Amino acid sequence: MKLQQISLFLENRPGQLREPCEALAAAGIDLLTMSLADTAQFGILRFIVRDPEQAKKVLEDAGMVVRMTEVIPVEVENKPGGLAAALMAIEGAGLGVEYMYDFGAASRSGKAAIVFRFEDPDKALAALEAAGIRVLAMEELLPK
Repeated sequence: MKLQQISLFLENRPGQLREPCEALAAAGIDLLTMSLADTAQFGILRFIVRDPEQAKKVLEDAGMVVRMTEVIPVEVENKPGGLAAALMAIEGAGLGVEYMYDFGAASRSGKAAIVFRFEDPDKALAALEAAGIRVLAMEELLPK
């Protein structure tokens, strides 16, 4: 299942990360997982929430530029080689990984959830399915 991820470009200066977090908090929106990458001038905040359309509206209403992209949450064995097996399936389909990050709260019973951004999400889904690698639904990622 593909999920909608929200991305924001932030200037690399104090307070820039707090502002979107406060806007989401005021609207009662919980960040389920997030990633922050930075350079000297800017950062990219990527995150997943239960209702991405609502989060997008809240952030845009606060004056922020929001981008939504499709990502795929993949279950991998939480042991040496677990991630390599998923990557082998992707590589075998001739696909690249743009980026990935852990969906930390979803780790359970020897399994981990990794959020992937692929250059071709539909082709990636087909390759993962053909390799028997489990793609998770949003409901499986939510805290119980």
